[in-house]
Amino acid sequence: MTISMYQASVPRFVNILGNLSKILDKTQAHIDAKKIADATLTGYRLFPDMLPLTSQVQIACDAAKGVVARLSGVDAPVFEDNEKTLAELKERIAGTVAFLQSVPAEKIDGTEDRAIVVRRGEKETHYVGLQFLLGHAVPNFYFHVTTTYNILRHNGVEIGKRDYLGNP
Repeated sequence: MTISMYQASVPRFVNILGNLSKILDKTQAHIDAKKIADATLTGYRLFPDMLPLTSQVQIACDAAKGVVARLSGVDAPVFEDNEKTLAELKERIAGTVAFLQSVPAEKIDGTEDRAIVVRRGEKETHYVGLQFLLGHAVPNFYFHVTTTYNILRHNGVEIGKRDYLGNP
């Protein structure tokens, strides 16, 4: 049995982003119960040199849509990075999921050897599709989702491993 590039990407991203959205629902319930302002958690960071929760969710969404766009050759939607509330972050997640689900498997399958170039400032990093997906995009995606989870757990939101993993 083999696994396709599509199966290794879109369904996994959609699943975890759905779980992340549900985690944000639990976060909203926590905020409401404790009478905490949204900004207390959305602006929270684990350490001063780390990005806040809002950025973690934005980057997780960008990582998922970015790899799918690069592999499929489809333009990814552009989001403004202006979310301030949990509801706005949930909208971004929903927009990302909608984009991911709009890309057919046949546009992603067979892209294992596609040349991918990532530019950050003046630096270029060259990958082939499989290396980019499994060696860069997937770990980056999970890093930012996990950091979001850790920020929320650190702040007392009652979530656990089952919330993170959901029902894969």
